[in-house]
Amino acid sequence: MTTAAHLSGQPARKAADLLKAYLGLTKPRVIELLLVTTIPAMLLAVRGIPSPFLVLATLVGGTMAAGSANALNCVVDSDIDQVMKRTRARPLVRHTVSNRHALIFGIALGAGSFLVLWAATNLLAGVLAVATILFYVFIYTMVLKRRTAQNIVWGGAAGCMPVVIGWAGVTGRIDWPALVMFGVVFFWTPPHTWSLAMKYKDDYERAGVPMLPVVASPTAVSRQIVLFTWLMVIWTLLLVPATGWLYTAFALVSGAWFIVLAHRLHAATKRGVPTKPMRLFHMSNTYLMIVFVALAVDSALSLPVLGWPW
Repeated sequence: MTTAAHLSGQPARKAADLLKAYLGLTKPRVIELLLVTTIPAMLLAVRGIPSPFLVLATLVGGTMAAGSANALNCVVDSDIDQVMKRTRARPLVRHTVSNRHALIFGIALGAGSFLVLWAATNLLAGVLAVATILFYVFIYTMVLKRRTAQNIVWGGAAGCMPVVIGWAGVTGRIDWPALVMFGVVFFWTPPHTWSLAMKYKDDYERAGVPMLPVVASPTAVSRQIVLFTWLMVIWTLLLVPATGWLYTAFALVSGAWFIVLAHRLHAATKRGVPTKPMRLFHMSNTYLMIVFVALAVDSALSLPVLGWPW
């Protein structure tokens, strides 16, 4: 016999499951990149601590924008998510949420992000957020992802935009340090993503997604990882004139660490011995956190700027 307590518990569980499903559409782990990079960008913009309200509003609006892009990505990619082991637990694959409702949810989040950023920061930040969503959905997801092995190189530009949005949210404009931070994330994205794709090569091949590890040899992939790693580390040093000794020290040490691991992966790949690309993948997350946390602390403490050498 079904008890009243049991019946009353069912709607609560269903509501919790539905909430979890909608949260899953936003890919919260991907949004962590927003938190890691946006706040340091805002701190660097003022070489201090900006208004807490401004930081909160930018994070809320930016999180909504990222959630919108990710939810719409889930709608477009629902067919390939069904055949990839890594994505079979996503809400649309499990039919926890319908494609139509996910589409409405994604559009609503995007509109909300624009309104929040426009009202709480400025129009430029709101426009940049919308442009990022449109680029991620229409250029990366619908065009590049299934057509070129360089998909993540150019499509990854969307993941670089939080630093620019954060900078614009504080200053109302885009200056060269914002573009340098954009470049850091831009060059970081291929080593980060390709190391993951090396692990899940069969998944991408089954889904018909031409990620680089699917269409190129392991040695060619690891060589590209080394190339982009060097570009990334060198690019981080372009921020030195706008920062202090703390950022510079951590950028150099953590960059050297990343380079060593990338070269080790490449050397093992060339020898044909078993490799562990996921070690580089996880390390890349730690590296990005170290660089941007160092940037945040350096800026918050208002350490003397090293400036240009001339």
